[in-house]
Amino acid sequence: MASSMRSLFSDHNRYVESFRRFLNSSTEHQCMQEFMDKKLPGIIARIGDRKSEIKILSIGGGAGEIDLQILSKVQIQYPGIHINNEVVEPSAEQIAKYKELVAKTSNLENIKFAWHKETSSEYQNRIIEKKEFQKWDFIHMIQMLYYVKDIPATLKFFHSLLATNAKMLIILVSGISGWDKLWKKYGSRLPQDDLCQSVCKQKGNDLITEGKKKHQMAKGSDWENSLDFSHFLKNTKKVRQGNEPEITASEETSWDRFVWARLATHGFPICVS
Repeated sequence: MASSMRSLFSDHNRYVESFRRFLNSSTEHQCMQEFMDKKLPGIIARIGDRKSEIKILSIGGGAGEIDLQILSKVQIQYPGIHINNEVVEPSAEQIAKYKELVAKTSNLENIKFAWHKETSSEYQNRIIEKKEFQKWDFIHMIQMLYYVKDIPATLKFFHSLLATNAKMLIILVSGISGWDKLWKKYGSRLPQDDLCQSVCKQKGNDLITEGKKKHQMAKGSDWENSLDFSHFLKNTKKVRQGNEPEITASEETSWDRFVWARLATHGFPICVS
């Protein structure tokens, strides 16, 4: 029977709040930091060769915490070179937090920031319609492909924007991760139009291979997260109205136990050249 539960994406403010609580209860950003420290320098080793400016495009940059970590690594790799950092982010609240973070962060003098309040699809359509194509030295999509309806087309478009020696970094959950097991076990109880399910059904390398691009898997650490925010993990709103099916206390407890015991989100970084 099809689930009548509503996707958490239907309530943007609730989604943002759920995401913030998720981050507070997990080590996702710490794991990202470890990846940036150990693997990112090698990935960006040639993106700025013989260039007076490095152009970076952040798709789904959120509140900017990870973006600034990336920018700091680029600054270390290419000291003194001007950086043009543009951000595509649909949430006005997240953009505001990003700007606040930039305002209180030092050593950003050589970086120019620009924000576009739009989804990746809206950005893509605008660029195509206005023919405002430009090449980028580094494009990153961190934990955002879950919100894209046509993943192969999206990857193909942004891959076409890569300059010489450029890289595109994609980070998403692995097709063999705890997330995947979670959705396989409880997916029938959740909104069937949820895009997260379609991403979990495909491994990252399958998504890239579909677009016939060269890629390499950037194998990082175990990236083991302890997560305890079931609404964000399930991407559902906890509703008790109309004909919405109730989830019993025992089912809620079972679900949370499953999250704690089984959920080790092995992030799946993919570097596309």
